[in-house]
Amino acid sequence: IEFYEACVAIWKLGAIPQPVSYRLPEIELTAVVELANPSLIVGVGLGSFHDRQILPAGFQADQQLSDEMLPDAVALYWKALTSGGSTGRPKLIVSEDPGEVDLEQQPCYYCSLSSEENHLVPGPLYHNGPFTYSMMALFRGCYVVSMSRFDAEETLALIEKYKIAWVMMVPTMMHRIWRLAEETRNCYDLSSLRVMLHLAAPCPVWLKEKWIEWLGNRVYELYAGTEGLGVTWITSEEWIARKGSVGKLVTDGQIKIFDENGKELPAGEIGEIYFLPAKGQGSTYHYIGAEARSIEGGWESLGDLGYMDKEGYLYLCDRRKDLIISGGANIYPAEVEGAIDSFPGVRSCAVVGLPDEDLGQSVHAVVDVPGGIDNDSLLAHLAQRLVRYKIPRSFEFVNTPLRDDAGKTRRSSLRKEKIQSL
Repeated sequence: IEFYEACVAIWKLGAIPQPVSYRLPEIELTAVVELANPSLIVGVGLGSFHDRQILPAGFQADQQLSDEMLPDAVALYWKALTSGGSTGRPKLIVSEDPGEVDLEQQPCYYCSLSSEENHLVPGPLYHNGPFTYSMMALFRGCYVVSMSRFDAEETLALIEKYKIAWVMMVPTMMHRIWRLAEETRNCYDLSSLRVMLHLAAPCPVWLKEKWIEWLGNRVYELYAGTEGLGVTWITSEEWIARKGSVGKLVTDGQIKIFDENGKELPAGEIGEIYFLPAKGQGSTYHYIGAEARSIEGGWESLGDLGYMDKEGYLYLCDRRKDLIISGGANIYPAEVEGAIDSFPGVRSCAVVGLPDEDLGQSVHAVVDVPGGIDNDSLLAHLAQRLVRYKIPRSFEFVNTPLRDDAGKTRRSSLRKEKIQSL
């Protein structure tokens, strides 16, 4: 609850909230703070930030302060989300929307959130999806139930207890709920549920089929990025007719598929997915600490591959070349490799994502250590530098170089070899 209180206070002051994971190791958090240069850090101890203004966790309102209404102040940008970045350094994704909301605005991808309905938040609030949707629900007067951590059965129990109408999940959550015993899964009353929206990672066709069989036409899917370049949306009925699709563009603007030479591809051909917002490049967000991936005309890509059918429905074929999506969280190999490479005795390493039934992908590291290594010491080293979900779940130790003469790591071939050997 303090998270919501802090964000509302920040907006009331005309400032911009920048949520980050509470699990970030100090080294990673320090890099974010250096990049963002915030005027206030909320919810942490002093650590290395003795020169910063800090409001620690467990803060209480100063009873000496007046409770008179504050003068109106609108933040220039309503949110600034943090990402690991493809270079292994953090980047900020700053929304170009100001800190105000039109309560009459009801685009379909908010599923007409109503003040009469209750909203469940099973995901972490430092991720864009849970942050944005739960705040929109709160602004509209919904009763918001926020879980401290995801638990499959507790999620169903909360839907029944609070008569939840709206919940957003990632496929990993869907999979863990589906793994519950059938009698457990079916003993909860989910009749209040109007919308189960999933996003953030590809959902296996079989799993989505099971959920639609279970919940009927209450399952929706969204494809977008924190950058807000565009949003695709698909209902259960549409998906049944076009299995594997993530829907059609529902925001103003355009979406096209281009090949590696910037040539637009016809329906059915696989290429890189590019967006062009209605108001042009730079109208929805800007980066701090990174450059946009764009081509002539202001078209921008999130790096995903896919194709469109003749009706304009989008299908994802692969994610960014090296990006690992584990449990709905984006993990950039360069960041993990940098942490591994900093351990004594490591000559080089390569980090790839391997198929995982539960998480979608799991992080696997191939580490070049000519003189051997203490696995426990390496794990302790990584725990100080990486948030837990970024630490590899499996390691392979070799004594041959993993980079070519140009210093490039051939992650794609390594990943292919590992998958073939599974």
